[in-house]
Amino acid sequence: MMRQMQERGHLVQFLIGDFTTLVGDPTGRDAARAARTQADIERDAESFIRQVGSILITDDPGLFEVRRNSEWWAGKPLAEFIGLLGGVTAARLSSRDMFRARAEAGLEVRASELVYPVLQGWDSVELRSDVTIVGSDQLFNESMGRFFQEKAGMRPQVIVTSRITPGLDGVKKQSKSLGNFIALGDSPREAFGKAMSLPDGLVVQWAEVYTTMSMERVRELESGMASGRTNPRDAKLELAGAIVERHHGKAAAAAEREWFEATFSRRDFPADAPAVAVRAGCVSAIELLGSLGTGLSKSELRRLIAEGAVEIGGTRPGAADDIIAIMAGAELRARIGRRRFALLRADGEAESRGSRG
Repeated sequence: MMRQMQERGHLVQFLIGDFTTLVGDPTGRDAARAARTQADIERDAESFIRQVGSILITDDPGLFEVRRNSEWWAGKPLAEFIGLLGGVTAARLSSRDMFRARAEAGLEVRASELVYPVLQGWDSVELRSDVTIVGSDQLFNESMGRFFQEKAGMRPQVIVTSRITPGLDGVKKQSKSLGNFIALGDSPREAFGKAMSLPDGLVVQWAEVYTTMSMERVRELESGMASGRTNPRDAKLELAGAIVERHHGKAAAAAEREWFEATFSRRDFPADAPAVAVRAGCVSAIELLGSLGTGLSKSELRRLIAEGAVEIGGTRPGAADDIIAIMAGAELRARIGRRRFALLRADGEAESRGSRG
C-alpha cells in the first residue's frame, strides 16, 4: 500500500519505534514482552531499513524518509508526558480486550504496557500524519493518534488497516519471534520452500495479500480447489512462484519451481548442492551434521534425526549418536530436513572420531 502511495507522489515516513521498543508493544500478547537492549534495537532498525528497500522507493527524499520516535520522546520533559497522560482516562487504556483477557486470567498487565498506546498515539502528532497504514491489530493504538491530533487542533489522520494473515503454521500471525514467516530478506529458495509448507486452507488468502496475482486468477484457484479440479499442491506452486517473482523476478521464480519439483517430486538430488569436505572414518551422526555448516543448532539437528528427516548416503540414522562409516574417497549425499542438502566428499586417512554413547 505504501508503494502505491509513493507511485502517486506521496511521501512515506517510515517510523522506527526505537524509543517505544524499550517499552514493547503489547498487541497480540497474552504475556508481557521481554525487555530489549539498545544494541538489539539498533540492529533491528538497520535490518528494517535494508529490507524495506526491496519494496519502497528509498532513494528519493521527496518520497521516503526515515524517522525515529526517540527524536521527540528521548528528551521530552516528564511534566509534559504527565500532561499527556492527564488527558486519557485509565478506563480507556484498560478497555483493550487483550488487557481484559489477561486480567481475567490472573496475568500481569504492566503500567508501561498501558501507556504504550499514548506513546504511539503521540507519534502521529509529531509526524503530522495525514494517513497511517498499519495492520488491523494496530487500530487501537492509531486511534489514540487521532485523539491526540484533535486535541492539538490538527486534522485527524485517516487510518488504513491491512489484513493480518496467519503464519506458516496456520495458527498465529507471522512473527519473527515465532519463526512462522517468510522474510523479505529470504533467498528465492527459502521463500519458495516456505510457501510450499503453507497449509492448503491459506493459499487463497496469501495469494490475495502477498502477490500481484489478479483477483480473477485468485478466484479461479479458490473455486478449483473447492471443487477438486485444482490440486492444492499445484495452487501452492503457483503461489510460491508469484511470491518469489514479486521480489526476485520471473527467472528466479521459474528456476526455483524447477528446483523444487526436481527435488521433491522427482526426488532428484540437487545439482547445486554444496560440496563439503569431510574426513574419512567413523563419526557420530550429530557430529557429522554439526560439521556441515547448516546453521542449525544441535538440538534442532537431534530433532530432525529423531523425526527421520535426515538421510546420509541413502541411510537414515535412527539416533544422534549412530555411527556413520565414511570410506576414503567416498561421496555421500546428505539430506537434512526438507530444504538442506550437501555432497560429502571424504579424504584423508580413516580414523574413529565418534562412539556410541
